[in-house]
Amino acid sequence: MKTLFAAASIALMGLTGAAAADSAENYPERPLMLMVSYGAGGATDFQARIVTMTAGNEDALGMPMAIVNKPGAGGRVGWNWLATQAEADGYTLGAYNIPHFIAQSIEGGVEYSADSFEPIANWGADPAVFVVGADSEFNSMEDVVAYAKENPGGLTFSGAGLYVGHHIAALQLEKAAGVKLAYIPNNAGGAGAMKAVIAGEVLGGVNNLSDAFRAKEAGNVKILGVFDNERSDFLPDVPTMQEQGFDIDNTSVNFRGVMVPKGTPQPIIDKLAEVVPTMFENSRVADKMKAGGSPMHVMTRDEVIEMWKAREATLKELLAGL
Repeated sequence: MKTLFAAASIALMGLTGAAAADSAENYPERPLMLMVSYGAGGATDFQARIVTMTAGNEDALGMPMAIVNKPGAGGRVGWNWLATQAEADGYTLGAYNIPHFIAQSIEGGVEYSADSFEPIANWGADPAVFVVGADSEFNSMEDVVAYAKENPGGLTFSGAGLYVGHHIAALQLEKAAGVKLAYIPNNAGGAGAMKAVIAGEVLGGVNNLSDAFRAKEAGNVKILGVFDNERSDFLPDVPTMQEQGFDIDNTSVNFRGVMVPKGTPQPIIDKLAEVVPTMFENSRVADKMKAGGSPMHVMTRDEVIEMWKAREATLKELLAGL
């Protein structure tokens, strides 16, 4: 009897595997959805709409990809949903932000970790920058730090949430400069955080280069420093934090890409991993990203897996020290 049961189980597994492979061969047969954990108008939403615009092309997935925003709590609302409620059928994908969701899972209080998702491909690497209003008295990070030293806890500045790249950058700045800052997470994400700076509700802000670039081009902000190891091609005249005397590396750089819930059939993961990077490399996508001040950094699934592991190790060490 046990032999018959074992044989039946093996046969069933074979049929399941064959069905998954057949499903992947015809996949996708209907439109897909990409969940973005931040609100419309922010950098992640803005870029996600660009990098998925060719999904319906015959040389891509052959089906359109719709963006669905599930903002809240610095991304936690959307990623909790993706990890616990989304169908793992290949038709529900999610945009990831690193270091955001990994740092949040390290700090706890969420229902996800890196093991909750399967990475597909990375489209960009967006460093954090320090911004102030166009009419601010601050013209350098030296000015900002001097004010913070004279007014402990009095330098108010905005960011997209707790334990997102902006917050990581803020923690690094506090440690490197030896000051206490008043970081104010904005419930409306990066777009809301930038509006707070422009409206004068805060003295400054840490935001994405891509959001800040568009605000700078509109004459609304000044960008005083870049939280990266090198200057950005989009901001060649803006020095890095290291150049301004602060020991801050690229840990807060916001990597963005596509992932799916754990449990998605492997043949579908493999097909997405093959096709999605080609969507990101499309010349129309690259041109629109460049025009929007959005740095691209295309990585394959294998490269993203290694990046996730490295960032998790770095963040565990950093957050323990802070």
